[in-house]
Amino acid sequence: MVWIETIPYEKAEGKLKTLYDRVKGPDNNVDNIMMMHSLRPHSMEGHMAIYKYVLHHSANTVPKWFLETLGVWVSSLNQCDYCVEHHFSGLRRLLKDDRKAQGIREAIEARTIDLAPLDEQQKVAMEYARQLTENPAGMQEGIVSRLRSAGYCDGEILEINQVSAYFSYANRTVLGLGCSTDGDILGLSPNNSDDPNDWNHA
Repeated sequence: MVWIETIPYEKAEGKLKTLYDRVKGPDNNVDNIMMMHSLRPHSMEGHMAIYKYVLHHSANTVPKWFLETLGVWVSSLNQCDYCVEHHFSGLRRLLKDDRKAQGIREAIEARTIDLAPLDEQQKVAMEYARQLTENPAGMQEGIVSRLRSAGYCDGEILEINQVSAYFSYANRTVLGLGCSTDGDILGLSPNNSDDPNDWNHA
């Protein structure tokens, strides 16, 4: 499941137990990516806060299914199967269109975003995420100008940036500690976007 020691839900106490109760899903299931933080609950708290605020906050205006798409794309570029599987399941659930979701996944796997069933504005955002993931030091203001010309406001550009950056962090957390999906319930997320402090996975 993971290459370092973790504390299961049944043995958690104090702050860790409190955090597990905030992030758990059905049957007290805690995703392995969160359980990896169990020896340092404060880092789990920080991870979960940025994840919720970046991807599942009511103040975001980019559609949540597309933010999930960006996450799957970045995770695929980073070869992080854990995050691809989790967030593709979430994307498919939010999109409610299995054919479109599968078309997006096939385009991502083939690295042919031009053929994805996305509009031109979304493809520009996907290109931004690709550049930030593969060559962050090579980013130039022109790509932000392209996002703006495509119709994104600067707040939405910030959302795209933060989701892209967050997933590279999450991918490296997973890959660096050998996290697998064993025992996880794929596709759960903190869906109560109206309450930033509600981290419960459903």
